[in-house]
Amino acid sequence: MHFENPRLYMLMEIDLNEVMEYVHEQIPITAHFKARLMNYDGTSLEVAAPLEANINHRNSAFGGSLSAIGILSGWALLFIKMRELGVKNRLVIQSSNFQFTDPVVSDFVAHVELPTSDKYARFIKILERRGRARLELKSLIRDSDGNECGSHTGEYVVIAG
Repeated sequence: MHFENPRLYMLMEIDLNEVMEYVHEQIPITAHFKARLMNYDGTSLEVAAPLEANINHRNSAFGGSLSAIGILSGWALLFIKMRELGVKNRLVIQSSNFQFTDPVVSDFVAHVELPTSDKYARFIKILERRGRARLELKSLIRDSDGNECGSHTGEYVVIAG
């Protein structure tokens, strides 16, 4: 297997609404979060979600929703990167950890970035060579005022084919 160009840069246009529709079809529970993909720049992505759809009995965001949006942000970023490279794949999360730091009492955003270009290039090289690779991504959860309220760290596995 050889990829045309394993760079960080966008190789083809990606329609975030189309990606979100695919996510809702393949992972139906995500529709209940009312999440939307925003602000993709080739190396980072934001996933926004309203408090109203994710509220708990304390009028703050449900921890499970925060964790799920953190997972979704990393998954969606890798899904988009693989689509840009034209790599048919299976993408799963292998491990997940969420750190809650402050309650979220407003709409919120998960912001995820690719790791350094060296780590990402190594990930792509392993994927080319072995047809399978792992990548750790960290998402920061911020409230509508921009305050950091938690973080998610996930290890994602891409299996080409």
